[in-house]
Amino acid sequence: MSTTNNDVAARLAASEDIDMAVAPVTESSETVYSGAIFHVEDRVIRLTQNDGGAVRIRRQIMRHAPCVVMLVHDCANDRYLLEREYRVGPDMYAFGVPAGLMDDGEEPHEAALRELREETGVIPDDVDIDDVARCYSSEGMTDELANIMVMHLRAWHMGERHFDKDEHVESAWVSWEELIGAGIVSSNATIALKHEELRRVLKSR
Repeated sequence: MSTTNNDVAARLAASEDIDMAVAPVTESSETVYSGAIFHVEDRVIRLTQNDGGAVRIRRQIMRHAPCVVMLVHDCANDRYLLEREYRVGPDMYAFGVPAGLMDDGEEPHEAALRELREETGVIPDDVDIDDVARCYSSEGMTDELANIMVMHLRAWHMGERHFDKDEHVESAWVSWEELIGAGIVSSNATIALKHEELRRVLKSR
């Protein structure tokens, strides 16, 4: 922890009875749901107080594989890949960008290139990748870590798409104006869009 972070932590500790320098301890954890994509654990966690006592809290966590989220830019034609598929969260056919789960042992760029090929058929021959962020989708409820990036394709070709049996995704190349006007509601995709928007503004100056 940096000196600045230590100073901030000390100021925060002055108003809290929990000693956050002591790591929380998971006293029990029970899997209460298992599904194809994620499972849910019900946990009891012990926090240490400044006086040495203990406070126990109960939390549920959705265990989820890390994912990749890619805003894909065709540099030669200044177009972007836009997708649409059913999303159960908002319960609608939602617009978004290519994304998918990482396999065990995969690096983020490796997973991103695989997911791009499988979902869209796009195979980069020459690509620059901007790593935008690594962030939790919702740190209060899941350990899903999103690796968000922008892919600038200098050259690419088409291959075959390979969907999962219950996966139905439409994709098309659109202009920047069409992309930002599509009404994307995913937080991870929005982070990528804001990053690219800033790059475009700086480039135009």
